[in-house]
Amino acid sequence: MEPSGDTNTEPHSEADPDRSETGAGGGMEPDGGDARDGGPGLGRLAEGAEVDFGDREYGVYECTDCENVVLSLRDAEGMVCHGQEMQRVTEHAMDIQPPDLREVLLDAFGLPKVGLDICLCVIGEGPVPPAEVAEALDYDTSTVRTYLNELVDLGLLTRSQLNRESGGFVNVYHSVDLAEMRRETLVGFYVWAGEAASLIEQANLTKKDYLEESHEEGLEEVFWEEFRGRTGGPEDG
Repeated sequence: MEPSGDTNTEPHSEADPDRSETGAGGGMEPDGGDARDGGPGLGRLAEGAEVDFGDREYGVYECTDCENVVLSLRDAEGMVCHGQEMQRVTEHAMDIQPPDLREVLLDAFGLPKVGLDICLCVIGEGPVPPAEVAEALDYDTSTVRTYLNELVDLGLLTRSQLNRESGGFVNVYHSVDLAEMRRETLVGFYVWAGEAASLIEQANLTKKDYLEESHEEGLEEVFWEEFRGRTGGPEDG
């Protein structure tokens, strides 16, 4: 029997008072914890630990003729650039602190842990109405509705209507095909990573231009203005 509170209406899109203003879906979990705060057991390495490319499921490859760099989740031996096979990167100079899953979902998709909880609940139990998800997770129903709509917009869930025997209908949510979800999340992340890589490249070019030109001001004084001019970024607030 579906909860009567979810009938004959689409989940509202107004701002939810229970949600934080951080990110697209807010950055705070219902218990007040920061979604960026990686706790124990979430895959974090020790502070300062380096990534060992040898035991990773992904590979980073670079061209020996140009500065092209490629990330692949599969063995990409034989990949060619400028007519030559790209070489797999086996070491790097910078220490990398790998993110945990919550950081990735929040930064790339604006989805905090509460959104992930709701998505997993629907995948495991769907199709379900918002009230059942809220009861299962002990979250506020209006918060659940808001995140369900965001998950639909992201393409991770779909929404449909079930007719009630007593009349009217109830909105229910269920997962998209898991193979489709896998592809869309990976492609979506690669798009985000490409945007991030572009920003880093533009920052490097900004520093390069500064060193090749004559400036009276220090780099720390002109960097952000020059960087905004190169990328068309917003002015400081």
